[in-house]
Amino acid sequence: MLKNTLLLAAMMISMACSAQNKNNYIQLETIKLPPNFEISVWADDVPNARSLALGDNGTVFVGNRQGNKVYALRDNNKDGKADQKFTLAEGLRMPNGVAFKDGHLYVAEVSKIHRFKDIEKNLSNPKSEIIFDQYPDKAHHGWKFIAFGPDGKLYIPVGAPCNICESEEIFASITRIDVNSASIKPEIFASGVRNSVGFDWHPVTKELWFTDNGRDMMGDDIPDCELNHAPQKGMHFGYPYWHAGDVKDPEFGSKGKAKEAYTAPAAKLGAHTAPLGMRFYTGTQFPEKYKNNIIIAKHGSWNRSKKVGYQLTNITVNAQNKVVKEEVFAEGWLDKDSQEVWGRPVDVLQLPDGSMLVSDDMSNCIYRISYKK
Repeated sequence: MLKNTLLLAAMMISMACSAQNKNNYIQLETIKLPPNFEISVWADDVPNARSLALGDNGTVFVGNRQGNKVYALRDNNKDGKADQKFTLAEGLRMPNGVAFKDGHLYVAEVSKIHRFKDIEKNLSNPKSEIIFDQYPDKAHHGWKFIAFGPDGKLYIPVGAPCNICESEEIFASITRIDVNSASIKPEIFASGVRNSVGFDWHPVTKELWFTDNGRDMMGDDIPDCELNHAPQKGMHFGYPYWHAGDVKDPEFGSKGKAKEAYTAPAAKLGAHTAPLGMRFYTGTQFPEKYKNNIIIAKHGSWNRSKKVGYQLTNITVNAQNKVVKEEVFAEGWLDKDSQEVWGRPVDVLQLPDGSMLVSDDMSNCIYRISYKK
């Protein structure tokens, strides 16, 4: 009962923060970046901006968790700032996930997947169809990040319906579906995944990497949130029995196997940092050292005595698929001394020119990070 009360309180605080910050001044002067990088506001007044996807013709699609809308944004005059916004859908239930393929936009609600055909030709008059509506309807960790893999299938996580519990097989997993099938049936690709809200495929190996949010109520410093590597189907990443590879769950650990039976994370990302969106950087605008690195948005803690996260980090992966370094790429949304927060990064998206967008669901905007030689 106490756990559920704390979780509800945290959600209410987060929603209140979003509301309070809707018109607050965006404090870009506090953001620290590596030398020669710049940050600007690419789009403001995008309520609860969450997951991002890019269309073939430059349209940026934006999902929404706390609201019920899906947006499309365009920078028509190519000045580095969106100048046109469309509301593609409203009245949806946590339409967090957006993905684009073959001209069509796919949107994930908690239990449904929508398809907007030929969306960039119909931004002013969008029409959608539901292609699948049989995902679980549980709201707890029910919002979804979605993306198409190199195999052409749509990958869709199903978060655990709790902080910590044993549940039906489809929960705590990453599934995939064939959106062109006449009879869609989710296939479980990875198990033991508490709540992934971001993933991408290595540009060379084409293997899946994903973030996972660690469980709560075990103190300030354990367990770590995770960056995981899933080169093949059928891997189990430990939840709810083991966390971060070596932390045995006090409630469910004795029901599982030895820790060696599960796949340990590729990197530990800190307890309660809430890593969400991640992308491999494949552009040429940033310096060569960033090529094929992972940029991760850490949304930030909600139940830690001293806040952590609220930043972007840069993960270096070597040719052997080993994480060799994590370093801060952008920070300043959190004032560590006062513990005041004015923004929370959610997702990252590379634009064709090699610059990068970052969504912020607290300041209700999208930033653009670029590099000036």
